[in-house]
Amino acid sequence: MAEYIVKILDVKQLTHDVKRFRVEKPEGYIFKPGQATGVAINTPELKKRRRSFTFTGLNEDTHLEFTIKIYPEHNGLTKDLDAAVPGTELLIGSPWGAITYKGKGVFIAGGAGITPFISIFRDLQARNELSGNMLLFANKTRADIILEKELRDMLDGAFVNILSDEEQEGYFGGFISEEFLRTHVSDLGVNFYLCGPPLMMRTVTDLLAGLGVDKKAVTMDL
Repeated sequence: MAEYIVKILDVKQLTHDVKRFRVEKPEGYIFKPGQATGVAINTPELKKRRRSFTFTGLNEDTHLEFTIKIYPEHNGLTKDLDAAVPGTELLIGSPWGAITYKGKGVFIAGGAGITPFISIFRDLQARNELSGNMLLFANKTRADIILEKELRDMLDGAFVNILSDEEQEGYFGGFISEEFLRTHVSDLGVNFYLCGPPLMMRTVTDLLAGLGVDKKAVTMDL
């Protein structure tokens, strides 16, 4: 697998625990919306701490973009990235990933699981093909919602939020359930795209199967 050294161009805080990193784009580097790559900090001590992160920008951009949830309590890569600044060197690999757009449908995301869908939505919007898709987004609190304004602007009424740990007017409460899916999904014969924490993914795939959704219609990163 190819490996590239790139520098961080800028860092922006998006939520209390999520940062956007824009980095240099190697010449000729191409990815598809929804794909990811391995990332590490290019120092002798940290280069072995490699983790996969999803591209959240567009392939047409002159830079690469990653939207990353920081876990300061974990002694891992995101804690180190939290201290990274413009000019910090990263190692990235070739693009990979199982989540690619296969046609209009329902996107179901939990927390940072929204990241592969960000690039897909931005790409569809740029091509005027976003209409007809829906996002069901599960988070603990409203403060955890990544890029809420942009997603709302892009998807309008096709953007439904559910919060497990907080009651907010205009937001559904609890967890994604069979009743929640029946309420918000009028056509169970469409494509389904799923990304989130493992427990949520197992729960939602079981719910979709129970509703008669063909497993071939469900796309997720395994």
